[in-house]
Amino acid sequence: MGKEKKLFDFCLGNPPYQAEQNGRALPVYDVFMEEAYKVADVTELITPARFLFNAGQTNKNWNKKMLSDKHFTVLDYAANSNKYFTGVDIKGGVAVTLRDERKNFGAIGTFVPSSVMRSVLSKTKNREDFVSLSTIVFTSSKYALENIYSEHPEYRKYVKHEGRDSQIDTNAFGKMPIFEKECISAPENECVQIFGRIDNHRAYYWTKGNYIADSGNLYKYKVFVSKVNGSGDFGIALSQPTIGNPREGSTQSFLGIGAFETKQEATSLLLYLKSKFARAMLCTLKITQDNNPDKWANIPLQDFTDSSDINWSKSIHDIDLQLYRKYKLSTEEIAYIETNVKEME
Repeated sequence: MGKEKKLFDFCLGNPPYQAEQNGRALPVYDVFMEEAYKVADVTELITPARFLFNAGQTNKNWNKKMLSDKHFTVLDYAANSNKYFTGVDIKGGVAVTLRDERKNFGAIGTFVPSSVMRSVLSKTKNREDFVSLSTIVFTSSKYALENIYSEHPEYRKYVKHEGRDSQIDTNAFGKMPIFEKECISAPENECVQIFGRIDNHRAYYWTKGNYIADSGNLYKYKVFVSKVNGSGDFGIALSQPTIGNPREGSTQSFLGIGAFETKQEATSLLLYLKSKFARAMLCTLKITQDNNPDKWANIPLQDFTDSSDINWSKSIHDIDLQLYRKYKLSTEEIAYIETNVKEME
């Protein structure tokens, strides 16, 4: 039997982007896209672009399906939605996409708007030694709820989702009674510090070590970075990354990158995160303010010890030059990164 003919040859449109469900604004444009593909052979739509970076609230499996669909392509991407909608700020930009069942465009895979950065990404990820930095990116610390509730069952009311959520949320300081400005509820060698925010300022608060679960780097050196940073513009500077010592964790305001035995390794990582190269690779996936662990996937992990092929004792600029040589970047690619990525000290 031949393929069933669809209702329309072409479908063009700008579908609704979101709808309120249970008090939350959730995306619906993905549903409209799927329905359009069912009724037309060729579909051209303008929608939010976050899904192209596997970001936002659309289903991650659907995002990946679209990025692997050989009949799907991007005609235009506008990081600034004002290009199409004056006075409207759509985080992550907008995309004009085309799906044509009659054509094979090849799967997008990883969407990178800049042809220069596509080349840099290809050179970086196609190396045999590529390992993603995301393998050492840790989410915020978690409560050891069983230990807390065994001593203070009444504290359940301070924890999200009826006391079941073990993540230390952003407003834990001043709300959750286990946190103190000084270590007074236990001997100092049994306390840990948690890095977070209170009254819009960074702060460290103490708590008993058995109240906090070790997610893998609590007792190691690491670098804390803000989980929310900038607006998603390419080349944005990181907001005050800082070294975290052993016995220091964080609230959901921060990520902890690394689980090192020595402070030297954490210091080297800090320099790497400040490099233009690393932040250019970050911005191939980070297109909104969110810095979640998935956004670090395209940054290559380095050896941060003295045995590294990168001399971490040099300036950040010299570290960048070493990285450009390591990944065999062209003069054009180097110029693009140097021009478009903000410098950090």
